Amino acid sequence: MLHNQLIRRLDLVTLQLFVAVHEEGTLTRAASREAIAVSAASKRLVELEGVLGIALFSRTARGMTLTAAGETLLHHARRMLAEVEKVGIEVGEHLQGLRGYVRMLANLSAIIQFLPEDLHSFVSVHDRVKVDLEERPSRGVVEGIIDGVADLGICAMDSDTKDLCCVPYRKDRLAVVMRSDHPLATHSEVTFAQTLAYDHIGLHAASSINHRVHAAAKALGEPLRVRIHVPGFDAVCRMVQANMGVGVLPYKAYELFGRGLGLTVVDLSDDWSHRTLLLVVRERDALSPVSRLLFDHLQAPAD
Repeated sequence: MLHNQLIRRLDLVTLQLFVAVHEEGTLTRAASREAIAVSAASKRLVELEGVLGIALFSRTARGMTLTAAGETLLHHARRMLAEVEKVGIEVGEHLQGLRGYVRMLANLSAIIQFLPEDLHSFVSVHDRVKVDLEERPSRGVVEGIIDGVADLGICAMDSDTKDLCCVPYRKDRLAVVMRSDHPLATHSEVTFAQTLAYDHIGLHAASSINHRVHAAAKALGEPLRVRIHVPGFDAVCRMVQANMGVGVLPYKAYELFGRGLGLTVVDLSDDWSHRTLLLVVRERDALSPVSRLLFDHLQAPAD
């Protein structure tokens, strides 16, 4: 009986409302966002909690926050809504003559360095497949795959990939980008320790490269002098050009953005400068046929 009642109350409108209350923090804002009367929204939540027999929100004067049970439902609700959205998109794409639709999450390094060519070679063969690619930091990629918002993800190897299925994607190497008149510019190779005497341009805090350089500085027992954080590789190069400091970037990112600005690149000799990017999915065997095609296409070739 409880199972049948739960199915009736877990309609899409109620699930979307539940997620909206969590994201907005109040029932009034959530009801406005979902275009539902506040009284109707309140009735839906009360009925849902009644069927489950447990409170989903703690209600205070400052708003509504999830209980432990609410956190559990939020995880499943987001996955269910993402799957419904995916069904709608895939059916719609079929009506337009496309064979399939794949959603991907990837970190900036993968998107800048490798995916343009890899995706081009894929769609050249499978021209009726549409790929939706979203950039996220590596940690966000892992979270998104776990939550079911995408089929495939690409993240840095040093990410906590939980219980996801992981295979190697590509390798890259980090280097130091600087102005041609910088004291280190005449070197063919430097240690990271040598760069710590100078200001650095840092990537955003969630970036795996940002985590890596901070961990390296901590291991050396030296402070990392970050003058400014910027959102992307092109911004790092512009700040370096403006004499704000040096930047640690993938070598290919320098070729794309730094070389044209007249900047110099110097190799890092530290072992951690060589990285592996991972292709991650929830379950390989559970992928749709078209997602499996892309998964197999993106795997690193066997040595």
